[in-house]
Amino acid sequence: MNRDLDLLQPYPFEKLAELKAGITPPAELQHIALSIGEPKHTSPAFVAQSLIDNIGCLANYPTTKGLPELRQAIADWCTRRFNLSPGSLTADAHVLPVNGTREAIFAFTQAAINRDGNPLVVSPNPFYQIYEGAAYLAGAEPYYLNCLAENNFIPDYDAVPEAVWQRCQLLFLCSPGNPTGSVTDLDTLKKLIALSDKYDFIIASDECYSEIYLQPDQKPVGLLQACAELGRDDYHNCIVMHSLSKRSNLPGLRSGFVAGDAKLLGPFLSYRTYHGCSMPIQHQLASIVAWNDEAHVEENRALYREKFKAVIDILSPVMDVQYPDASFYLWAKTPIADDIFARDLFATQNLTVLPGRYLSRETDGILPGAGYVRMALVATLDECVEGAQRIRRYVESLSA
Repeated sequence: MNRDLDLLQPYPFEKLAELKAGITPPAELQHIALSIGEPKHTSPAFVAQSLIDNIGCLANYPTTKGLPELRQAIADWCTRRFNLSPGSLTADAHVLPVNGTREAIFAFTQAAINRDGNPLVVSPNPFYQIYEGAAYLAGAEPYYLNCLAENNFIPDYDAVPEAVWQRCQLLFLCSPGNPTGSVTDLDTLKKLIALSDKYDFIIASDECYSEIYLQPDQKPVGLLQACAELGRDDYHNCIVMHSLSKRSNLPGLRSGFVAGDAKLLGPFLSYRTYHGCSMPIQHQLASIVAWNDEAHVEENRALYREKFKAVIDILSPVMDVQYPDASFYLWAKTPIADDIFARDLFATQNLTVLPGRYLSRETDGILPGAGYVRMALVATLDECVEGAQRIRRYVESLSA
């Protein structure tokens, strides 16, 4: 087997299962899971209806490049959402449908990395673990940039040594961030584009939480938007990844896209043709109607706003909790070690959160996820409120 497989670390949820092993939580309390970022809001009925109406497409092979109508719907959505120059992001050259951002992140890394020259894949820390695994299996070395509270959980790119940029082939951004919810601002994106020009590396921006923002007038900016403001309508060395999973509560549809530099997407399409990851036609047709509708997305955001307010009102007297810039995660500081906090919270309250240390790697003597837990506010409002009340009881018991 590929020896690079030995470099892979256990996934965070494997570590969480081990942490909880042998514990019997109170039977009288129904389990509440705030650990997994799986949207639980109702999927749009009109998307389900599209799947039903087009079920006959099961008889047809889908193409790797996808339907022109889907690629056009995606290009139009990007142009509207990120204020792109009309016609600069074309359906034919600048967009590829993918089976969710997770698949795209891994696959693009395999296609992008040149194994010569001791390559680095640079990513935020804490991070979505696919960045690390994709780097190892592409023959690259991961390099982690600590995301600390004093910098709003955004890496200090000015502190990155020049030697790192010289070896960097691929820089992953995650904005809004998983797990912190922090958004990279426009000036920082422009700075990173300038660094990409200087050192010739690719920027891949994972923006799958971009539509879950809590203030209507504070839409997260995107990498393509920064390109447009700089007049870079070729999106040189820049790609973005988006998904319907969070935006539209459709994680089971496995539908997303990669968009950006045509010079990158052409070779990536060749890779995917061999990889064999084309999206089923009925899923593509359902995706078109989802990308073309914003009403259900606005309703989705309203539900998250309600949950965040309720949960923060309950927890803020006993914990250091702040509204994120965006996303459905609450990145909460713990009064004791995060793994002990998560273990004992499960043992006493039958509620699961994810220790922040499981989402980070020690870098420069710092484990940036330590002392935090990630709470995914994906359950119903009632469950989130009940969960927050249980967490508060547990924290108050620590003081007692």
